[in-house]
Amino acid sequence: MEASTSFKQDLLLREYGRNVQDLVNYISKVEDRSERTRLSQLLINLMAKLNPQLRDTQDYQQKLWNHLFVMSGSTLDVDSPYPLSAMEYLNDKPQRMEYATETPRFKHYGTNVELLIEKATELEDEKEREAAIVSIGKLMKTLYRSYNKDSITDDIIMNDIRQLSKGKLNLDQSLIENNNLFESNIGGGGRQQDTQQRSQQQNRGGDNRGRKPQRSSSNQRNK
Repeated sequence: MEASTSFKQDLLLREYGRNVQDLVNYISKVEDRSERTRLSQLLINLMAKLNPQLRDTQDYQQKLWNHLFVMSGSTLDVDSPYPLSAMEYLNDKPQRMEYATETPRFKHYGTNVELLIEKATELEDEKEREAAIVSIGKLMKTLYRSYNKDSITDDIIMNDIRQLSKGKLNLDQSLIENNNLFESNIGGGGRQQDTQQRSQQQNRGGDNRGRKPQRSSSNQRNK
């Protein structure tokens, strides 16, 4: 059995479905212009219910009429309240998206860190520059720990900053280490927390070692 010609026809706007497309085809064949206009207005009301999200856009009524015009193959001749347009953008190819072609020098820091360092090198005020180095160092240390799950020393962070800034950013190493300038309180990371965790583990291990003799002594009493 051969399928009907209306079923074979491609849908111009799939969001409205086959039945709406068939109605558009029927309206386009009506000879009386006033009757075509009346039927088109009724169909516009139906299309608004089938595509309710369109109401949130600007001039949605005009867009509905344009959709009707498109589904008619740009041949609908009615007394429309708006100038009908075939909306050429429907046939336009999507614009090519631009992707980053440059790979960051240190993947665990990412491109944004390199951009921050570049901006910091442009600072003329010495205090602002030092504050920028500290903020970037904290960020780099957090990113490194998230990426590698290992500890990293402040001198490595500072050395990476020097490399990425091509020697334009520098801060005294002893000042950084004595004041823990690269330690961030965000996320609970830091040298002090690592020390506390190791201390807690040792205490738990000591408690376990203390319990073993008690169990052995109770066994001896039972014997």
